Amino acid sequence: MSYKKFTKEVALVAGTNSIMALRAIILLPIITKILGAREYGIWAQLVVIVSLVSPIIVLGLPYALVRFISGEKDQKEIQDGIYSVAILVFAFSLVISFLLFFLAAPIANFLQCQAILIQMLAIIIIFECLNQVCLNTLRAFRKIKQYSFFIIFQGLGEIALIVFFIWLGLGLFGAMAGLLAIRVINFLITACIIIRKIGITIPVFSKTKNYLRFGLPTIPENISNWLVHFNDRFLIGYFFGALFVGYYVPAYTIAGVIAFFETPLSFLLPPVLSKLYDENNLGQVKRYLKYSLKYLLMVTIPAFFGLSILSKQLLTIFSTQEIVEKGHMLIPFMALSMILYGLYGVMLQGLVLVKKTLILGKIWIGATCLNLALNLALIPHFGIIAAAINTLASYLFVIIVCSYFSLKYLPFEIDVMFILKSILASAIMAMALAWLNPEGLMSTLIAIAAGVIIYGILIILFKGFGKKELLFFKNLFKAEQVL
Repeated sequence: MSYKKFTKEVALVAGTNSIMALRAIILLPIITKILGAREYGIWAQLVVIVSLVSPIIVLGLPYALVRFISGEKDQKEIQDGIYSVAILVFAFSLVISFLLFFLAAPIANFLQCQAILIQMLAIIIIFECLNQVCLNTLRAFRKIKQYSFFIIFQGLGEIALIVFFIWLGLGLFGAMAGLLAIRVINFLITACIIIRKIGITIPVFSKTKNYLRFGLPTIPENISNWLVHFNDRFLIGYFFGALFVGYYVPAYTIAGVIAFFETPLSFLLPPVLSKLYDENNLGQVKRYLKYSLKYLLMVTIPAFFGLSILSKQLLTIFSTQEIVEKGHMLIPFMALSMILYGLYGVMLQGLVLVKKTLILGKIWIGATCLNLALNLALIPHFGIIAAAINTLASYLFVIIVCSYFSLKYLPFEIDVMFILKSILASAIMAMALAWLNPEGLMSTLIAIAAGVIIYGILIILFKGFGKKELLFFKNLFKAEQVL
């Protein structure tokens, strides 16, 4: 696979994630301004449960599909792999969802919501898990355009249905109905596409042990990852109530804009690097990692500075004044956490390639213990600001330890000078944004555009990119291979 094609696909997935980021940002004012901060806090916790339970249920198997069938030539092996994973995931999701369904009352009592919402959540989880199998199958087949289409379709469908049901006066029940409906539709369409491509067969589960051997060690990582990400929301809810979760999560949503710059790389790198590594092309693997890290920092460093300076303006636009007063100081800590998490998305690839996923699980278990200890000790006394700082400390631990082990097994060059130049250019851009001090949507958009231009000019003047890299961008959409 050429660098040009890879970068085009990164751009495609980045565009997809830009649209998906709008989903959270669009829903933020709709729920906070129509239903209130407390209802938004409940909504945030319900969505978080989906993100916790589904990675556990799938047993790491969709990710194993990407790792093992990306370079597979035997059609029967591909069929058996996909169908065996789909059946296992469906069976396990059914069991877990039944448990959630019957435990709806105590869970609803803890979250301060209606039991019917938890029962709907149980059904949503089944289709969320099946969608993970289907979408990762498209990913393994490198059907990036199809994958991007269905991600966008689901995101825009969620917005449309949630807005419609809330407009009908159905509240959170309507919002959950929207989540369920779009997932059912998405699954049915993607499943038909995959069946049409590979046909129908009864699996013999020939490679299931290999898949589980690869996927199961990712479960502790996924659980621990989730706990570091989201345990603060439940602890805030426990100590202070759903209202304070409603203050906390909007800032997380704004800072989360940084995360979608990382998602294209974490999505595209595994199948590309797996193929190159299996072909013993280590030079290409290291080159992809080097440039992926550089391009990630190129956009996330200025994004951190920009979000930090414009935190009040952005929260004012997308939420209520009450949330602005409580949450704007959280954004710098959360944005920096998102950068560290993005770096982790690149650095972990070395451990995945050498099949040392158990190390990742241990890293996240350590981070979870650190995060939980800090949260339990500090949140009751210092409130939501402590939660944001604790998350940053946990991510710092993760990236330091992960980088140590990953570079030990698969070292590659890190352009330190570029990082320093990017920080300097971003700092100057931030001073310009502070001087502009925009108010209102239009002024803020103009300030953001000005910041992008200032940073772009400065990073070129500072020679952040060499001639070879500039030629690469210039010829990105031409037929020739530059690198």
